Amino acid sequence: MAEQTLKEKTAKGLFWGGLSNGTQQVLNAIFGVFLARLLSPDDYGLIGMLGIFMGVASVLQDSGFSIALINRQEVRHEDYNSVFWFSFTVGIICYIILFFSAPLIADFYEQPELTNLSRILFLWLLISSTSIAHSAMLTKKLMIKERMKIEVSALFICGTIGVILAFRGFAYWGIAIQTVSHAFVGSSLRWYYVKWRPTFTFDFKPLKAMYSFGIKVFFTSIFGQINANIFSILLGRFYKPDQVGYFTQGNKWMTMGSSFIGSMVGNVSLPVLSEVILDAERQRQIFRKMLRFTSFISFPAMFGLAFVAPEFIMIKVCDKWLPCVPIMQLLCVWGAVIPISSLYTHVLLSRGKSDIYMYSTITLGLVQLIIISSMLSMGIFYMVMAFVVVNLLWMFVWHYFVFREIKLSLWAALKDVVPYAGIALLAIAAAYFITGHITDIYLLILTKITVTAILYGGLMWICGSETFKESLSYLLKKTGKK
Repeated sequence: MAEQTLKEKTAKGLFWGGLSNGTQQVLNAIFGVFLARLLSPDDYGLIGMLGIFMGVASVLQDSGFSIALINRQEVRHEDYNSVFWFSFTVGIICYIILFFSAPLIADFYEQPELTNLSRILFLWLLISSTSIAHSAMLTKKLMIKERMKIEVSALFICGTIGVILAFRGFAYWGIAIQTVSHAFVGSSLRWYYVKWRPTFTFDFKPLKAMYSFGIKVFFTSIFGQINANIFSILLGRFYKPDQVGYFTQGNKWMTMGSSFIGSMVGNVSLPVLSEVILDAERQRQIFRKMLRFTSFISFPAMFGLAFVAPEFIMIKVCDKWLPCVPIMQLLCVWGAVIPISSLYTHVLLSRGKSDIYMYSTITLGLVQLIIISSMLSMGIFYMVMAFVVVNLLWMFVWHYFVFREIKLSLWAALKDVVPYAGIALLAIAAAYFITGHITDIYLLILTKITVTAILYGGLMWICGSETFKESLSYLLKKTGKK
């Protein structure tokens, strides 16, 4: 692939990925406001308790083969077909096991209502298992525009269903039905846009070629799910449901912001980096450019979200959720780095180093579990703080492994990342003093966002940021202004 062609594919992928995720986050915010006002912290807490089971089961039915497909240079029908039947089979097995385990889950959390709730919610796993191969094909072929149509349509339809059910008093059942319907609509649309169809040839031999790579991604993903749900497990077992709800709500808004950036870049980075694995120098250049772009977007977005968190929660979901603000602000610090962390892991995966990815993630998970468990008596705020610090420090571990692969020095990486973080903090600090006298909450949040955005953009221009100028030029071109 020519350099210019690769640049065009990357730029196009980032543009459509950004548009897709931006639209999704707007819809998520709109639906999230209605649901948070209609539902209680306990409702969100009950759903949050089941997150670890859904996460682990979803990893089992994928088992790392989706990433293995994306990472392969050439993929045949037989490869997709074997992954489809494997995922569907495991999906059925997982649902049966979880269906009969539902009473045990309810007993563990001492919440009897979880028995029936989990049996409905876990239908999501069975339905989503039918489109894992299709989703991998969408990513492999960089069908970003089609992904946007699928994800936005599914979110709009299912968000509407969730709000209607909440209005009618379905409480946590509304969230469960919304989740299941999202899997159904999303899977149906993937089948519509991806013309590939499975055949009744039950040959799992192609999985053997992907097994070595996929099994390591599988174990990594299992620990990743444990890491992501560690608070829901611990809080659900040792605290009241409303505490899980506060964490779930704060984490939800942080994740919305972080996933906007992470998905926009992540849907492009692994396929693009995989195409240039034979040229470490070229891969390093592409990685650094992605690193700068991600930092340019991520730091002002996530630091800015932490900055306006009090007003945001008050306006969006009312004062009953104010206890989630400090949690959300802490998580936003880590949220700014999540997309950067994903970029680092994509370098390792593109070079076939799934073993390093696995061992590092498992070690990180064990360290987090030990530290957070030892702080149970200190409360959720300090537990979250410890979680954020551990993950930030672990970035140096990821960098060490990437350095071994593409010889990117720590100093070079810091030059690509730190200026954007520093300028974002400087813009926010200035905006804090400028808006300090405003008392009206609506005017305050609007002014905070406007002033921070103007200052950040102005400082980017003054500092001569090439990433800022290239992004601005591309947006103007796409909107027909240039």
